[in-house]
Amino acid sequence: MLKILKINPGKLSVLLAILVWLALLFVDLVRVFGIINELESGIRDEFTWVLEILFFVCVYSFYNYSINKGNQINFLGLIWRAASTGIFATGFSLLVTLFYSSLGDSKLASEPFLKNFFYHINFALTSVFLISATLLWKNLILYQRTKRVVKQWQAYEFALLIAMFFIFFNQNTLDYSFLFGMVLLIGFGIVLSINLKWIPYLTFKEKWKSLLFLAIIIFSCAYLFTQVLSFSDRSEFQVNLTDNLFLVALFGFIFTYALFGFLVTLFNLPTSSVFEQKLTEAISFQRLSQSIQPDENEEKVLDILMDSCMSASFSDGAWLELSKNTTQTDQVLQERFLDHEVQAEISTLIEQNKTAQKWAEDGPLEQLEPLNLRIDHPKFESALLVPLVLNKAAIGRMVLLKEVRDGFNKEMISIISTFVRQATISVENHRLLNQAIRNERYQEELKIAQRVQKALLPTELAHNDKFNICAFSNTADEVGGDYYDTYQLDDDRFVLIIGDVSGKGTSAAFHMAQMKGIFQSLIQLNLSPSEFMIRANTALSSCLERNHFITASIFVINTTKQTICHARAGHVPTLFFNQSNNKSEYLGIDGLGLGILRNKQYANHVEEKTLTYREGDVLVLFTDGIVEAKNKRGQEFGYERIRSLLEVYHQLDPKEIQKKIIDSLHDFVEGDGLIDDDYSIMVAKFQS
Repeated sequence: MLKILKINPGKLSVLLAILVWLALLFVDLVRVFGIINELESGIRDEFTWVLEILFFVCVYSFYNYSINKGNQINFLGLIWRAASTGIFATGFSLLVTLFYSSLGDSKLASEPFLKNFFYHINFALTSVFLISATLLWKNLILYQRTKRVVKQWQAYEFALLIAMFFIFFNQNTLDYSFLFGMVLLIGFGIVLSINLKWIPYLTFKEKWKSLLFLAIIIFSCAYLFTQVLSFSDRSEFQVNLTDNLFLVALFGFIFTYALFGFLVTLFNLPTSSVFEQKLTEAISFQRLSQSIQPDENEEKVLDILMDSCMSASFSDGAWLELSKNTTQTDQVLQERFLDHEVQAEISTLIEQNKTAQKWAEDGPLEQLEPLNLRIDHPKFESALLVPLVLNKAAIGRMVLLKEVRDGFNKEMISIISTFVRQATISVENHRLLNQAIRNERYQEELKIAQRVQKALLPTELAHNDKFNICAFSNTADEVGGDYYDTYQLDDDRFVLIIGDVSGKGTSAAFHMAQMKGIFQSLIQLNLSPSEFMIRANTALSSCLERNHFITASIFVINTTKQTICHARAGHVPTLFFNQSNNKSEYLGIDGLGLGILRNKQYANHVEEKTLTYREGDVLVLFTDGIVEAKNKRGQEFGYERIRSLLEVYHQLDPKEIQKKIIDSLHDFVEGDGLIDDDYSIMVAKFQS
């Protein structure tokens, strides 16, 4: 496949401009040759004018493409481009003038071909300078463009286009139409020249450079225009290229805009420092706004605050400290241009100052405005006290110092207050962001803890065909301290155990994990329920905190003998339904919670009881979270409701009995939002 050739508009315009200029030079040299040899060239003047217009269009196209190619406007760079082109064109013209001055009255000085050659080069360089400068001025004029300015420039460009072809109308003669067109275009250029909104954005140093460049442009424009006037009086140029309304209009526009720019820049020099100060303040404000990142710290924000405030107020020294509300003692976090000894001296002077004392006593520190003080110190004579307020609480203060009396004016204090407010907002956002990150991490850790705790509770409960069993547990927080499990000792003996750690949340969940490890170890020893509780108390006493204890109930079920051996360690009583008399009752057995009494005397507080069961009997184990659940009136769910529910629904299977109790609990409290403790339940129903 044939590849389509990509044409660069800029390079094409340069190539065409060179070819047109060579054609223009060739045509005029042919005319000169014909005059010298008394021959008729047959080339009409209009042909030269067409080539001249084509040259203007090519140069205009090249610079329009070249300048618009850049995305960012560099004011100083644009002015320098115009100045450098002017220097080149002026320099060449001066060299030609010097060259002819050195020739004197020699024959070479009157050589018409050489004069026409230099004339065409001068014409080309002058045109390049004027057209390039015009398009550079266009970018400056349209920097802060409005609809009105854009329309004005479009109208001016259209007028310049007409001026190119004006030569066909007046036949290159200076008449009233030429003067009228010149005045009209120069007036149009003056109207456009008032658009100098880019000048205030220059720094002091850039303004001095722009003054130099604009002066070069003014000089180049004036000198080249005098050269154009001198060319008008010479008869050796058969077709005068420079007596052109288009070029004269550009001379007027370039000179006027450069002169206006020079004067406005000169008058703006005294305000440069103010603008640069405001720009610095804006940059500082932006730095404060963008200073908060998850991996940053508050000290960086305070560091930026100190630098910004000192820059805005031209302070000679400063320090920043946190108050005793944040730390045990005043902590100096930042110091600038003073040592600790001087800082302590000035701090003492401020504390002894009656105005400062009254200022601090007038109201809460978070509602106070910055205080401007005179101080009696060998080096510093004025101080500005600025309170730092975070979330309606004063966290410290910043002290700015100057070596002159009354060194802080209202404008300085206003911008400093703005910086402080932004900095404290940034610090507050930083803390909120870190808190959100910690909360998110905490939630992730809780999710892990939930998964771990769920893994601690059995997914299957050990039993045989002589009884069925089910269990349910729910936590008040993300994790809790309730525990239940079953163990099979042999074919006919099974252990049911339920426990409850005092408290709730992560600490209860941690102790619950310890409890499971100890219980599983002791079960392997095939101990009696009472001995199990005694050894569990010994083991848990060494790892439980002093303010924690565990309640538990253990049942050893023998399905061959149909017996239940039971011991209780401070746990809520277990409910037993007797099918023979169709009654349910709580098993009356005493016991002390694990970890309450941490010595050998605990054995005196453990009881063990054995009872028999028959087919249809039901055993219900639960934790205190069920019986202590309250409704909106403050009434507890209580033991009697559970007993009544069991007597009503004892004929159902264990899963359904459990569901009836839990559903009744939720109905009683009108949603589990009022159940503020962990709650668990196990239901075992015996069969033949």
